[in-house]
Amino acid sequence: MLKRILILILTCLFAPVALSKQVTIGVTMYSLADKYPTYLQDAMQNFTRENSQVKLRFADANGDPAKMLNDVENFIDTQVDALIAMPTDPKIIKAIGVKAQKAGIPLIVVAVRPNEEDMKYLTSYVGSEEIKSGEIQGEFIAQALNGQPAKAIILLGPLGLEAQIKRTEGNKKILSQYPEIQIVAEQEAKWDRAKGMEVTENLFSVHKDINVILANNDEMAIGALLAARKMGVKDNELLIIGIDATPDALEYLGKGLDATVYQSANGQGRISVEMAYQAAKGEKVPLYNWIPFELVTPDKKAQYLNKYKE
Repeated sequence: MLKRILILILTCLFAPVALSKQVTIGVTMYSLADKYPTYLQDAMQNFTRENSQVKLRFADANGDPAKMLNDVENFIDTQVDALIAMPTDPKIIKAIGVKAQKAGIPLIVVAVRPNEEDMKYLTSYVGSEEIKSGEIQGEFIAQALNGQPAKAIILLGPLGLEAQIKRTEGNKKILSQYPEIQIVAEQEAKWDRAKGMEVTENLFSVHKDINVILANNDEMAIGALLAARKMGVKDNELLIIGIDATPDALEYLGKGLDATVYQSANGQGRISVEMAYQAAKGEKVPLYNWIPFELVTPDKKAQYLNKYKE
């Protein structure tokens, strides 16, 4: 009898250890040359510092879908317990999902929303409703102009990405309600600061009376600001708004950048790892995890800079 009790006690003591075995999660990112994915990566790593049973392995696709698929295959071959993907584009999600399902590995997609018909290939999606960020930008511009006529340009992310499409759609949805605000041009600048600067200079050479710039992300907004300075355009002659509220952009806030829209890299990064960890343990997770966007104006600069120190 004493022996049975001892066995029972030992079983209870060691059962939690078995349940808390280390979980390895493979994370493939579309490009760490862009700022936003690096903040996602930081947030994911912060989660592991608080949860030692979670180990992350990262791969950078450098914008190449073929490399991303190869990285996913390598993760599967090395038997990771879950996958997180920030895809190069929505079209690749089905291919990744089929591979993950065949291997019996949970797949979490973050930031780049899948096409609705491809949702069946993943375990959970973590992101923000992109059209909302474009609407927030448009509303800010309309309120700042307060009825004054304006000529606007839109700097686009990589064409075809859901973020590029929906953010631009949100801009147009709002600005179409204000006939005094005319969108004179929109051009791809690929999320890139240098490209944003180049495109803005070219557009100013054609449309010299531009006084509003809406950028699909902060890096392009910063590029536009630098181009305007180079051409001698004064800050009070131009309204510029971006999206992401990265630390770099926050430093320019109130110094040429009039506003940005906060996309919580911390929220998206942490929740994607949390979903992957729970799914790897066999727990049920929600299919959608929405992280809201927030308007950031110069008076909120310190508040949002502090979010990157949390």
